[in-house]
Amino acid sequence: MPTRITQTMINTQMVRNLGTNLNRMDNLQNQLATGRRINKPSDDPVGLSFAMRYRSELSANDQYQANVESATSWLDYTDSTLGKANEVLQRVRELTVNAANGSNPQTAEDAINSEIKQLYSQLVELGNSEFNGKHVFNGQLTDLAPYTEENAAIIDADSSAIQYEIGAGVRISVNITGDQVFGKSTDADNAFKIMQDLMTAMGTSDLKGISDGLARLDTRMESFLSVRADVGAKMNRVDLSNERLKDINTNLQTLQTRVEDVDVAEAMTNLKTSQNVYEASLSIGSQIIRPSLVDFLK
Repeated sequence: MPTRITQTMINTQMVRNLGTNLNRMDNLQNQLATGRRINKPSDDPVGLSFAMRYRSELSANDQYQANVESATSWLDYTDSTLGKANEVLQRVRELTVNAANGSNPQTAEDAINSEIKQLYSQLVELGNSEFNGKHVFNGQLTDLAPYTEENAAIIDADSSAIQYEIGAGVRISVNITGDQVFGKSTDADNAFKIMQDLMTAMGTSDLKGISDGLARLDTRMESFLSVRADVGAKMNRVDLSNERLKDINTNLQTLQTRVEDVDVAEAMTNLKTSQNVYEASLSIGSQIIRPSLVDFLK
């Protein structure tokens, strides 16, 4: 038996369809206004979960990149400081070789000794170098200067590592301790101890002591070069990590855009289509609701 269609049913269906068309237009207009395809969870629950994950990963990646920048700055400063320390040690070696010449008068030895004293003070100052208010050669005790001119040869700097997380579960130690650079207090080739012994030997024209100091200085400089090479290796690793993080950031942004951002051309086309459908619905609706019983009683 056919279903009986009443005017009320027709009117109700028409109003429902008009509402559906208006909602579709409102959603498309909202997408175009915000530039986003997902403006509330109901727009795309699955897409929203992906978008939230991408945002979280982007936030973490931004922090890794900030850590890489800090690590790079720290290592650059350390390398620069080590370069200056190397210049000091090279000059001390030149002076020591000159002083080892037994034909030098005492006045020449005294002049060399005087310059080494100044170089000693310079090396202690470099050992207390600060980057952004933090002492770079005193482990995690960055608020304390590790050396003084009086105790530099008999004290050990803090050996704790300062680490930066430059990736998920990837950490790198960025600091070099004073003991690695200048030697421990118990090391025969402690740079400060060597310079103190050289000054003593030059003051008394002790050629054996000067020669012994030269040999110990060469040993320290070999260790020093190894430390500087380690800093260079860390800088290369951090640079590679930085490039990788940039690639990850680009990929995540692309994925986030695909999920969240609206295709403007598609949305405008759909909006125009929805407007046409809505106008057609109004036109047809006006034809449906116009006739009444009065029209047929005339």
